[in-house]
Amino acid sequence: MEMLGSSFFWVTLGQIMMINIVLSGDNAVVIAMASRSLPPRQQKQAILFGSFGAIFLRIVLTFFAVMLLDLPFLKLLGAVLLGYIGVKMLVPDEAEDEIDGHSQMWAAIKTIIVADLIMSLDNVLGVAAAAKGNLALLVIGLGISIPLIIYGSTFILRLMNRFPVIITLGGGVLGWVAGEMLVSDPAIAEWVNGQAHWLHTFAPALGALLVVAVGKSMAAAKLAKLNRLPEGQLTLPEDEEPAPPGYHWVHRAWRRLPDGTRDYAAYYGKLAFRYLRPIASRLRRPRKV
Repeated sequence: MEMLGSSFFWVTLGQIMMINIVLSGDNAVVIAMASRSLPPRQQKQAILFGSFGAIFLRIVLTFFAVMLLDLPFLKLLGAVLLGYIGVKMLVPDEAEDEIDGHSQMWAAIKTIIVADLIMSLDNVLGVAAAAKGNLALLVIGLGISIPLIIYGSTFILRLMNRFPVIITLGGGVLGWVAGEMLVSDPAIAEWVNGQAHWLHTFAPALGALLVVAVGKSMAAAKLAKLNRLPEGQLTLPEDEEPAPPGYHWVHRAWRRLPDGTRDYAAYYGKLAFRYLRPIASRLRRPRKV
């Protein structure tokens, strides 16, 4: 009870909460992305269990943070795993209806915990410094911040459902963090600081671009494979009207493409036609006098 009455306790508790909340913005993006493909009820369960599991491991990690961050190649491995998670989240799940919902939920929870663990390697240093070795402060501070992280993840999830482009931005965030981790690994940090300091600026941006590019390419390949057409046949979506003028010219050009590029061309062609046709229809519409 004496501890609760001291100003040190409350000031330090506030510091731990603020550090954890500020440094957990990208973690909330991971939680939202990992649970976005689940049914609404399972989304809440995945966010809840994933957040609790991530915070528990973060508390454990705090005690070993200094030792772990000095291990060479640990951040290199973490950067690769984080980039893989970012790419995986940008690729739509195949045959989601055939996968057991319970298995999907636990897969999402595992993704949340692993990604949060990797991304928290640096964050826990700030929390450990603020706690000054006080286990009670550490547990209480991180525990109180759980509802705030859950609320933030739920809010981002709603935004993702309304604005799908945020999913791409989330993948870019993971790539950015992976790039930062890569150049800060003790195995190469000295060389980077002395010979290639510019990597501190370009590595995060390159990581973000790489994750988004690879993820989007794999997503397009998967969608093209699911919508693969018989050889020599290019058709419009079933819900579209008959082919417009020039369609047969496009068909002939498509058949001349190399085999490996036809699926991509068909997919992006359909996508462009679907979104550009309403605009063209409005432009052709006669103006009312």
